[in-house]
Amino acid sequence: MKNFPEARQRLDQAIKLHPDFALAHDVFGDVLFAQGYVGTAIKAYEQSLRLDPTRANLVQKLDKAHEVLANAPPADTTEMPTQAASKKMAYSAELQKAAEFAKSEEPNKAEDIYREILKKDPEHVEAARLLAEIATEKKRYRDAEVFLRHAAANAPDYGRIWVDLCNVLRELEKLDDALDCATRVISLAPDKAEPHMLHANVLGAMGRHDEAIDAYERALAIAPGKAGAMCSLGHHLKTVGKQDDAIAMYRRSIATKADHAESYWSLANLKTFQFDAAEVAAMQVLLDNEDLRDDSRVQIHNALGLDFESHKNYQAAFEHYRQCNDLRRQAESYDPVETEAGIGRAIELMDAPFFAEHSDVGCDDPSPIFIVGLPRSGSTLIEQILASHSQVDGTHELGDLAKVVTGMRRKTGCKSGYPDNVVELSAEHWRDVGSQYIESTQKYRAGAAFFIDKNPNNFMYIGLLRAALPNARIINARRHPMDSCFGSYKQLFASGQPFTYDLMELGEYYLQYQRLLDHIHTVLPGFVLDVHYEQVVADLDGQVRRILDYCGLPFEEACLSFHETARAVKTASSEQVRQPIYSSSVNLWKNYEPYLHELIEVLEPLLLKLPEADRPTTL
Repeated sequence: MKNFPEARQRLDQAIKLHPDFALAHDVFGDVLFAQGYVGTAIKAYEQSLRLDPTRANLVQKLDKAHEVLANAPPADTTEMPTQAASKKMAYSAELQKAAEFAKSEEPNKAEDIYREILKKDPEHVEAARLLAEIATEKKRYRDAEVFLRHAAANAPDYGRIWVDLCNVLRELEKLDDALDCATRVISLAPDKAEPHMLHANVLGAMGRHDEAIDAYERALAIAPGKAGAMCSLGHHLKTVGKQDDAIAMYRRSIATKADHAESYWSLANLKTFQFDAAEVAAMQVLLDNEDLRDDSRVQIHNALGLDFESHKNYQAAFEHYRQCNDLRRQAESYDPVETEAGIGRAIELMDAPFFAEHSDVGCDDPSPIFIVGLPRSGSTLIEQILASHSQVDGTHELGDLAKVVTGMRRKTGCKSGYPDNVVELSAEHWRDVGSQYIESTQKYRAGAAFFIDKNPNNFMYIGLLRAALPNARIINARRHPMDSCFGSYKQLFASGQPFTYDLMELGEYYLQYQRLLDHIHTVLPGFVLDVHYEQVVADLDGQVRRILDYCGLPFEEACLSFHETARAVKTASSEQVRQPIYSSSVNLWKNYEPYLHELIEVLEPLLLKLPEADRPTTL
């Protein structure tokens, strides 16, 4: 309304009532800037940033204010900027130009400008931080770390740098260092909720879920209205098995922010929860809101699909699953031709002569037990059974193997990536690949002789594992092709699995998975153990003994009482594996057969090999 005198009076009162309220100083800066008191506005913005280093928009406001101050005639300025501001003023035009390039999706031009600034002034903090930002967007996390550590050395009290560095170190899985950064942010702004949320996030990544719960509770004690913190707290409560507390926290999040779609989805994703009528109606109202973001719309459709399924309204459930997946597929990047070509190349290169030649070249550590397959095929159940054994550490879906494989090219000097580079590796290289994986996963272990890596996507690397870790055990979690594929289709994954959002692509991916496993069973008979979900449900005792025999483990009764094992479980099946074995998920696909014609058509060659009772009626 341009009523600046009254605005300033209100802000003065707010700051007197709560001097550490960062938002008040931020808005005070806006008012001062609008009135032309740019130098004083900078002071207000800097004070706000000191109080809350996570306020990202302040950096842009400061850049704009310094640019205006730099271009203003001397007579119009009432005070000199600080030494740091003087440096920023000297390059304000360049920084503004770089910002324009970044906004117009020309990061390379922005990067050139920041590098040129650093050549002239190696201690320019903001240029280093912004270079790190570009590197992070390009997933060049090691470069980003270098820039941010340089910036932190020159501005140790600049909280935004430590936040960015913490996130980069998380991506690099340098979790101890990331925790140090989060602790540093807390020391800079102990009375703000966001630093404690950052701290909780790192603790969760480290598997320290009870500590993460404490950190989120501290954040909520400071800022009781943060729906996102409530939802994240709910995730950790679910992971450690406190389902009732998790449900209460998700519902509290929704009560605080009625359109918090992630909390609705998280409730549905428990798989053992049912919404009440008011909650279903509220979700349907959200879908009618044209302004609802696509990612939120995806979560609400998935939640409603699971709810309608629980009431056996399969037609309505499928329609919500379809709308969820159609929207999500638009946000995913997936090339089925690339998948087929990669698996074809792996089969071509890793044949029987290859394995005969590489039978004794890898790391002989016998501790890993890999559980592979497709998502939603019973892998979490197998993991829970094995993790109930006294000699086995349960971990979670580890990404370490894929990172070791990606790094093979750089570390070995190979000209090509996986799988083409397998023919270039020496015996020493193969031992290094296995040893790197063992070393990388040490942080997840708790001292048992064996540990589980339950990343289903590792089926792509079975051939590589035979050469790199010949004594590892590999269990392939199998399920009826229709249940396996439809189970993935109705599961909204937080990230990854981009092939699961289109029925035809799902079916094609399953065929490639089957193609690779058929090859492995032919050239490496007995190396991989197939475990069928339906057989585990029908004969738990027999299948548990079979799994333990394959792993070289003595029978323990606890493996039959797997649902009583207290451990953190991160996957979507976390609540299901905390129940005794049940059969309600077997042949669930049959309820949806009228809507799965695309999937049936793609999988027909495999489905026709099944007993008639297990085939779709259309076949």
